[in-house]
Amino acid sequence: MNEVVTPMRNATNTGSSKGFDEVLVDVRNLKMYFPITEGVFIPKVVAQVKAVNDVSFKIFRGETLGIVGESGCGKTTTGRCILQLEKPTAGEIIYGGDDITKYNSKEMIEVRKKIQVIFQDPYSSLNPRMKVGEIIAEPMSVHKIITDPVERRKRVLYLLNVCGLASAFADRYPHEMSGGQRQRVGIARALAMNPEFIICDEAVSALDVSIQAQVINLLEDLRDEFNLTYMFISHDLSVVRHICHRVAVMYLGNLVELADGDELFDNPMHPYTRLLLNAVPIPDPDVEKQRAHEIIQGEIPSPINPPSGCVFHPRCPAAVDGCNKNIPKLREVKPGHWVACSEV
Repeated sequence: MNEVVTPMRNATNTGSSKGFDEVLVDVRNLKMYFPITEGVFIPKVVAQVKAVNDVSFKIFRGETLGIVGESGCGKTTTGRCILQLEKPTAGEIIYGGDDITKYNSKEMIEVRKKIQVIFQDPYSSLNPRMKVGEIIAEPMSVHKIITDPVERRKRVLYLLNVCGLASAFADRYPHEMSGGQRQRVGIARALAMNPEFIICDEAVSALDVSIQAQVINLLEDLRDEFNLTYMFISHDLSVVRHICHRVAVMYLGNLVELADGDELFDNPMHPYTRLLLNAVPIPDPDVEKQRAHEIIQGEIPSPINPPSGCVFHPRCPAAVDGCNKNIPKLREVKPGHWVACSEV
């Protein structure tokens, strides 16, 4: 399959989450702290990395929720907690009416059939010693979804076709494919279990810009065709604006703003969100040259010892007395627009 430059189609339903009524995933007060120990024979916990700190949000069936923020803000860790690849320190993750953080490994088997993940790097997320057909068929074999090898092969070829790959790719190894083709295999593998919820962890960041558009268009088509729900983790704001219905902004393990896509990009309220959007270059060089740039000052504080009060206050241009003492609560300042800032 030859890969060509494909522009991203105009988003059809990214401006509002209205119409999505059924809550599929409900994350409540999620905390994920990683202990730092010293000592060899008797390890002693001396500190904690607060990767995710008291985060709450809901994901509605059929929507795409984007999670954005600087590297190290807790985006991927939040996704791993939902997948139960990490056991949260505290909080609840309600899926199907139950708190899956209390599930054991056997109970999680049924949940894992419904929740899948597309990893960031297609070069390392596929087994180089397995053929593409075997990679896609493996989940069906492990979970005993399709036991007949002939039927399983038919399913593999169908998934390849759905993801835009020819049947011949089933007998190739990952190293014989391009990055975009490998990522399509990763998507096909995620679809093998007929999931209802897929976490896309930087699913297009490792691809060329021209190939990103193809994969984004494919994800949108699959969402509509199979009624999928996505949690889309990314640092590329232009991609997030295109594909996501709602966007959540994280900073140093905290959720600082959550709103419908167009609302957040057109009317950012949290100072960090405004600075984050200001850093995105405008494609027109004349406009880009004339606009005023506002740079985020300072370095990201350590998650081992985050600042008191609002975690963004040491770098915030709008900080006032009290920001270093009072922890702002995430509150709804207008319908559907949530902000964690006492000055908004």
